[in-house]
Amino acid sequence: MEIGDRARLEWHRFADCSAALLYEALRFRQAIFVVEQLSPYPDLDGFDQRAEHLLLRLDDALAGYVRLIPFPDEARVAIGRVAVAAKLRRQGIGRRLMDEALARCRRDYPGCAVTLSAQTYLAPFYESLGFRATSAAYDDYGVPHIDMSRESFPGLLG
Repeated sequence: MEIGDRARLEWHRFADCSAALLYEALRFRQAIFVVEQLSPYPDLDGFDQRAEHLLLRLDDALAGYVRLIPFPDEARVAIGRVAVAAKLRRQGIGRRLMDEALARCRRDYPGCAVTLSAQTYLAPFYESLGFRATSAAYDDYGVPHIDMSRESFPGLLG
């Protein structure tokens, strides 16, 4: 059975998250971005409350995560905290998450640019999804990053 057959995508708004779901998502992010990558950075940055959270479950276990943060005054939406469980990488889960996140941006945020801060080694992956570098590489708590953006999705014609 392929991963696609076993994967389930779930969107959640912060206010609708149970304590158990929030704990699961934050623990997942911490395990990857802080523990695995040895980067003591402030994951709890104040944006989760207004973000939309995408979880990918594989056989009911959390396998991937993404958050979308709208910045309506700037006509952009930021994709962040893209994470895939270590043992499941290189199996298309990251692309599945990003495809779903971009579809949500297209549907809910037409006319907004889509931005992200990518770990530099992942820049080719994001480029394959239409993103282009908008900054030089920089250090983000010991992990090399680069800012990237893709043009807005056109609004719906009525």
